[in-house]
Amino acid sequence: MSLPPAGLPRTGGTLHDMWISRERFEEMVADAVDALPDWVHERLDNVELFVEDEPPPGQHLLGLYEGVPLLHRGGNYTNVMPDRITLFKHPIEREGAFNEVRIQRVVSHTVAHELAHHFGISDERLLEIDAY
Repeated sequence: MSLPPAGLPRTGGTLHDMWISRERFEEMVADAVDALPDWVHERLDNVELFVEDEPPPGQHLLGLYEGVPLLHRGGNYTNVMPDRITLFKHPIEREGAFNEVRIQRVVSHTVAHELAHHFGISDERLLEIDAY
């Protein structure tokens, strides 16, 4: 699959001009999800991914998982809204230093990190296994 051009216009020299297009960023997220192992895809259940420009005020996040992890779902887990994973575009772009290759790495890491929460893995455990 061929990828479109980077889409990092630098005209004007302002930070706003350096953002990747929303469409390109969402393609990067889709590429990160597609690259996950088959066993991950087979076990995903009732989860959706979203992209927002910035996290809630006062929070310094690249991504956020909201929902009921698979390990905590019981027999009464029915008729519930999907878990929500949100990737925050602008902090990820800043973390990737506005370089598309670096941004893709940050996107991939953030997708894997937030999906780990969907599987019930805490931040503490991610730190323990050096996967943070």
